[in-house]
Amino acid sequence: MTYPEWLRPGVYGALIGAVSITIAGFSWGGWVTGSQAEAMASSRSHDALIAALVPVCIDQAQTDSNRTAKLALIQEAMSYKRRDAVMEAGWATVPGSEQPNRDLAQACLAGLDLDAS
Repeated sequence: MTYPEWLRPGVYGALIGAVSITIAGFSWGGWVTGSQAEAMASSRSHDALIAALVPVCIDQAQTDSNRTAKLALIQEAMSYKRRDAVMEAGWATVPGSEQPNRDLAQACLAGLDLDAS
């Protein structure tokens, strides 16, 4: 069977175009794979959950009967150990959970605004 003479350049052009569009789409077009989309969604939901729980942490800090002593310990701690101090204070423990959340403790530090007090 013989093929028309124009078919070969047309097939090559279609293949090169498909590869070029794929590369451009994934590089600059914002296309993502399913696993990357899942990871992005998980990260965003985690960030939103932490942001929603910061008021709980701040409320626990404000209603704590031993607040001033714990705040003093947190302020005395080195900057890289303050998150651990908030976790030890128990303010980063979500009600119904047994262990404190590290990300919530970090966000709670920003919400407490220790440098201003």
